[in-house]
Amino acid sequence: MSRPRSSRPDQPSGSGDRPSGSGNRPSGSGGRSSAHDAPSPSGRTPRAVAPWVRTRLRTAPRAAAALALLVLVTTYLAAALPRAVDRYETEGLRHGIASAAPRDSVLELTSPLPVATPSQYAEVLSPDALRKRSDELRALLPDPIRTDPAQTAHGVRTVARLEGLDPWLPRPDGISPQFVLSSPSGLDRHATLRQGRPAAGGPLRPEAVVTAKTAEALRLKPGAVVHVPSRNGERVAVTVTGIVEPHGPDAPYWAVEPLLRAPVLAPLVDEEVKYFWQAALLLSPDSAASLLATAGEPEVFFRYAPTADHLTARDTDRLSATLHSIGGGPDLVKLTRAVGGNVTVTTGLDEIVDAYRSMRDAIDPVVAVAVFGIGAVAAVVLAMTGGLFVAHRDAELALLRSRGASLTGIGLRLLGETSAVAVPAAALALGLAVATVRPPGGGSGAAGAAGGPGAPEAAGAADGAGAVGVLGGIPLGPSLLAASAVALVAMLVLPLRAVVLHRRPRLHGGRDDLLTARPSRRRTVLELTLLVLAVGAVVSLRLRGTGDSGDHLVSAAPVLVGLIAAMVLVRIYPLPLRWLGRPARRLRGAVGPLALARAGRSSSTGMLPLLALVLALTTAAFGGSVLAGVADARDRAALLSTGGDARIDGSVEWTPLPAGLTETVRGTAGVRDLAAVQIEYGVALPSHEGTIARPMSAPLVGVEPASYTRLAERTGFGPFPAELLASTGKGGEAATADTGRVLPAIASPSVAERLGREPLEVVAAAGTFRVKVVGVRAATPAVRGEDFLLVNGADLTRRAATALLVTGPVDGTALRSAVTARTDAFRVTLRSEERAGYVDSPLQTGAERIYLGAIGAGAGYAVVAVLLSLAQNAPERGALLARLRTMGLTRRQGRRLLGLEALPQAVLAALGGVLVGWAAVPLLAPGVDLYRLALATAPGLARIDGAPLRADPWSLLVPALAVVLLTALAAAGQAWWAGRRGSIKELRAGDAR
Repeated sequence: MSRPRSSRPDQPSGSGDRPSGSGNRPSGSGGRSSAHDAPSPSGRTPRAVAPWVRTRLRTAPRAAAALALLVLVTTYLAAALPRAVDRYETEGLRHGIASAAPRDSVLELTSPLPVATPSQYAEVLSPDALRKRSDELRALLPDPIRTDPAQTAHGVRTVARLEGLDPWLPRPDGISPQFVLSSPSGLDRHATLRQGRPAAGGPLRPEAVVTAKTAEALRLKPGAVVHVPSRNGERVAVTVTGIVEPHGPDAPYWAVEPLLRAPVLAPLVDEEVKYFWQAALLLSPDSAASLLATAGEPEVFFRYAPTADHLTARDTDRLSATLHSIGGGPDLVKLTRAVGGNVTVTTGLDEIVDAYRSMRDAIDPVVAVAVFGIGAVAAVVLAMTGGLFVAHRDAELALLRSRGASLTGIGLRLLGETSAVAVPAAALALGLAVATVRPPGGGSGAAGAAGGPGAPEAAGAADGAGAVGVLGGIPLGPSLLAASAVALVAMLVLPLRAVVLHRRPRLHGGRDDLLTARPSRRRTVLELTLLVLAVGAVVSLRLRGTGDSGDHLVSAAPVLVGLIAAMVLVRIYPLPLRWLGRPARRLRGAVGPLALARAGRSSSTGMLPLLALVLALTTAAFGGSVLAGVADARDRAALLSTGGDARIDGSVEWTPLPAGLTETVRGTAGVRDLAAVQIEYGVALPSHEGTIARPMSAPLVGVEPASYTRLAERTGFGPFPAELLASTGKGGEAATADTGRVLPAIASPSVAERLGREPLEVVAAAGTFRVKVVGVRAATPAVRGEDFLLVNGADLTRRAATALLVTGPVDGTALRSAVTARTDAFRVTLRSEERAGYVDSPLQTGAERIYLGAIGAGAGYAVVAVLLSLAQNAPERGALLARLRTMGLTRRQGRRLLGLEALPQAVLAALGGVLVGWAAVPLLAPGVDLYRLALATAPGLARIDGAPLRADPWSLLVPALAVVLLTALAAAGQAWWAGRRGSIKELRAGDAR
């Protein structure tokens, strides 16, 4: 029965497969209608036919909306990724500078005083002259260096410490205190006067103030006069006029020279250790010239505290080059000319920048692996979307070709359809990425933004919108390029696939399924090429690692491995179907054999769903392995650092545990076990080579073998049988005379090599005895260093436990309260707090967020791949169920049929993803070291053998099972939806032939 033609030529037909109206009839040039239509018999010219793109979008709005949503999400992820990476790299650079110790980050320029007359000195060292010179030097600091005026200081100070000659000054061990004389600028802004008056004076009558802690320790008060040696052998009298309290003692103004804010009881090591005071006298800037009369070798200093709020990750190289130029290049020459004498620049900022760059260069290749993985999955899903659209419109396109439409015309029309959807969606996603992924707070200026050192720095960096290619402080180019790439793929997939499939006009396609398809030579060559690339990438990754951030082939190694595995799975996919098909025929009922036959009749283009699932599962498995390796490395490092779940030791070495502390800690809630150890650091070790060996020292650890063995077994650091350290029964003070006793010892490899196999005498504060190495272990819980010597504590002459190693889920607050109630000289270190300290840099947290996002995005694309693979044959399956229901198939059998038909490919993809993910980890692990990502702030813990990649069972099994479960649920949902529609309605809607 023929369908009546619509009376309106611009009205689309009810079917989404065929455009209606005579104007849509394709011509030889691609189906375009002529510019001028013939007039109708009534003399009226018919209305223009509706444009192709508008007609297609109106007839298939759901498909267009689905494509727009997919492009929107994919483009957003692609455009947000470079912005997110730039953000956390910028945060890492700023954090590295801001969190560094002030004495390491400040720029300090010092110059010795030239030879001049007293009047000239008074003029050169006047406060106005030094302030003017400080401003000139600050203006000469090149971009991107900017400084904080509030923390800038200049003045004159003594390099050599001066002895306090007054007999009333405190002398703990009979040694006179030593003073540093300094006249820092801006003291009134950084301190509050507590007693007396501010210092004034002049070159001949120097006056100074001291901080409250200095006054208390050295018994100073307003009116006191401190005498120090002069250059001519006489004394220089400095009058103390007031006592001040520093503002912000941790600020650079005070923290660069801690002696200015608080005195220090310094040791003097001779035959015995003696202590003496070191302190500072803060002179008035008007008294700066008086320092020339002292014997302290005065110098002029200019100190600038750098700011980091304006810096971005792109400033790293320029900042490093600028610092090198200041340290010994053209900029140093400019500074020297401005000062008018020799200038020495001291800063650790270059080391901070180099450490940041090395960390970034180590983390970026690891992140690139996740980026390549999720990018490949997204590209495959976009290709699947185009394949779905081509499959649904195959009959329409075949009809157009049979009526003379050209490939160019069809391709351009399809390109217009996809462009109308993809371009606006990509533009919207790019705008959302720019709006949501903002630069870090505190300044969003681009590199080199206006406002150099001479500009008002309190305003921060300028907005980067004025810089070329920068939007919101982050370069727009990478995001724009990524968004354009996604839009281009989304636009071209449908036209290209349609052109390739319809190169020749055809009315009915032949059988095209996995069981009968034979791979072409071109496909074989492509697969072999990819295999060679994958082998090369894996070999390169194992040999060179991920150190070269520009080697994208190495970063793509997991993707290439997954790609090869998917191709192998596609080739072997028909084999299990054939093997299962024969025994299935003997089963009762037709559902099983029919489902296997249907699974084998799936299109040979079904490689794309399989490829998408395998890549998604591989990406999730690899990402989970990375995160698991990072977590393991931090756990082991924290455990090695504390020796247990908690560690209690003294703030000063060789501090014995107070009586009763062990029992108090043992009774604390959560404490399961306790190991008391005696640690003596710096014990000189003898050598079996005699006096020709270089001096070597190591910690001596006395343990109780039973408890310590349990601890070593739980931690995994150097476990040993307790019998190895069996007691000789000759410990304590009674063993002092027995110097020939031999103690069994467990040593680190280097200590064991030094001691040799024969007993050697060890002289320590714990006693004098001979030791013989009976065991070698690479690590032990009691000490963090690489070298140690472990003996039975009961055999030591002077026994006194100095640390407690606690096992159990202890409450830190309760444990600290229990320790504090006994003594204030001991500190409590928790393993959980130590572990949290390893995650310090935004580079680490940012990279981990990228991996979490890659895992989540991979799971999302896996879901989309499953839904697309089921939707591709949904009309045919619906029609099949309708026919079978007319033959007596029940709804329950229909659900089983669709579920069994979809499961083989899902199960194969899940098994393939698990196997590939499991095999990729040991295959690529030798080239991937996660040490810098895991332990960037703990460089001294290299003894944990890096941070190797390891397979994570949860990342392998959970996504694979989720794919199978999702496929089964989607197939059941499809069967339920098809069952709601009547068979007659389904069959009347059309028959897919």
